[in-house]
Amino acid sequence: MWHELRQQEITFSLVVVLFLFTFPLSGQPSETVVFQRVAEPREQAFTLLVPKGWDIRGGIMRVDPTMQGGPAQSIAAKVDFAVQSDADGTVMIYWPPDMLYFDARHSPAGQMGLFPPGSNYQGMTVWPIMPAAQFLQEVAHRSLHPQASGAQVEEQRSLPRLAQRYLQRVQAFPMQTTFSYDAATATISYSEGGKRYREQMMTVIENWGQMGAGMWGNKETVIIRAPASEFDRWLPILSVIQGSVQISPQWLAGEIRGQIQRGEIMLRTQQEINRINQQIVEHSQTTTAEIHNDMFLTLTDQEEYVNPYTNETEVGSNQWQHRWVNDRGDVIYSDREAYDPNTDVQMNVSGFRRSSVRPRGGNR
Repeated sequence: MWHELRQQEITFSLVVVLFLFTFPLSGQPSETVVFQRVAEPREQAFTLLVPKGWDIRGGIMRVDPTMQGGPAQSIAAKVDFAVQSDADGTVMIYWPPDMLYFDARHSPAGQMGLFPPGSNYQGMTVWPIMPAAQFLQEVAHRSLHPQASGAQVEEQRSLPRLAQRYLQRVQAFPMQTTFSYDAATATISYSEGGKRYREQMMTVIENWGQMGAGMWGNKETVIIRAPASEFDRWLPILSVIQGSVQISPQWLAGEIRGQIQRGEIMLRTQQEINRINQQIVEHSQTTTAEIHNDMFLTLTDQEEYVNPYTNETEVGSNQWQHRWVNDRGDVIYSDREAYDPNTDVQMNVSGFRRSSVRPRGGNR
């Protein structure tokens, strides 16, 4: 299922640009614009039209799992690509990378406090899943403009039909999946570098549900911006850029093959994570039982000892520091550290062995 789903996903979204998000053509360019077809510089994965004199930044990126702390981000190629009117991105269209996150609240490890928000889990940032509109405002916008001020949300709109399209894509497979989707747009005005900008964003949030055990991520995120007073004038040009992308068939075929191979590695990794989580649950249950047992022993002034002859656990008094037993079940208690009943001439006994306190956390 993993292979089929990844192939369908990449051909459905074409990694970067076939978004169902269109810009309203509310203004018209005031001058002649010359567009040049330019290739994505790193892997020539796609080409697109760029206004002459504009800059391109970034391209295809691949995450090294050894640097990221895990393989989750390394299966699919990611796009971190912008077309901008100048070095400052005064007018810009930007495609940030699709990233996976991990909601630890329902995992045994997360419930034990091992992965707090902001930490790393198999290469994913630990963060509670959020609606698409919230992601745009709190993650996409803030990460792109950390120095922005005076942000105001002018509009946000849910895109249920787009979310339904994604769900129908997944449901087309005969195997059962637990994915769900939310999509939205948001328009924000803010100040940066002494200028007032308007920014329009769109994203799809994919929740892997029970199948992913807390995994979720953003998909098809696209961001456009321009000075607030000129925003409508630049929309037609940005729309031409957005609609001009052409994917390289050779690159796409190679990427699908690579995703299948990397997906197998990720699947084995997830199976190992599930095994570790089960161990955490079992350990937690054992620890809880130990606590309850120790409380009972304390209340009744008793302790658990290991019989050196049978290796079985026996309950005895905790009022002395040392306990000795023989193979017949006779017991001797003593507070003397160096005492050995086998050498006590007054006792005239033999065959006694020290009965130690049962180690906690082991088998009872």
